[in-house]
Amino acid sequence: MSTQGALSLLQLTDLHILPSPGEKMLGVDTEFYFEAVLQHVRQTNTQYDLVLVTGDLTQDPCTEAYQRIFDRLQALAVDTLCLPGNHDDYALMQQWLNQDNISCKKHIEFAHWQVLCLNSQIPGKAEGSLSENELRFIEDALEKKPNLFTLIAVHHHCVPTRSSWMDTMIIKNSDEFLRISGRYPQIRGITTGHIHQEMDIYLNSLRILGTPSTCFQFKPLCSRFTLDELMPGYRTIELHSDGRITTQVHRLPGILQEIDRSCTEY
Repeated sequence: MSTQGALSLLQLTDLHILPSPGEKMLGVDTEFYFEAVLQHVRQTNTQYDLVLVTGDLTQDPCTEAYQRIFDRLQALAVDTLCLPGNHDDYALMQQWLNQDNISCKKHIEFAHWQVLCLNSQIPGKAEGSLSENELRFIEDALEKKPNLFTLIAVHHHCVPTRSSWMDTMIIKNSDEFLRISGRYPQIRGITTGHIHQEMDIYLNSLRILGTPSTCFQFKPLCSRFTLDELMPGYRTIELHSDGRITTQVHRLPGILQEIDRSCTEY
């Protein structure tokens, strides 16, 4: 733990690993940068209590890709929870990311905190939604442990990014999700993937985070699909025993020169 009494979390998101090593997406070798991010993480020598991998682990899901992801995550030797994004095959994830310290468990408890992992996937669709079962899971967990501060992890974003093309893919029932979240003050944060950029805003006392991808990034505040030159990154989150959240985004050095700017969608 990096701060006395705080839980230290690492969030990795939107890996977009392809079926074969060396394959590129939008001009970017996604697996090369995933490994570079993990190397950056290791060089900080931070001891993490939990790793969250918040969706789009693969681009074209297959057994081989999930096996390679498992091997790299296992090398971190930290309890790791993986949740699905719109590009994932959740059944394959549950099959191949389910041994030793790595799982697709939806719930983990610590002394002062619990972390809830949601499935916002609509199979075959880019946008997100939270089923009645997912919403009920949130409320059940909160009612069973009212004394625990809570962090929720979910792939799709639940507040607008002000990039109109991206916001067509927001969680469709975000209003209901946020209403529930607002009724339970022990929920202190929601952290998301999907947007390939940084977000850090407050809704009253609820902190909502978006985290850069471990590969290519999307330029903020754009009406149409636009790639950014910012480097791959990840987020660290500290959950303090008094309910505070401190967090920081870390990026690889440089600019991402190899992105293919001729692409108009992904």
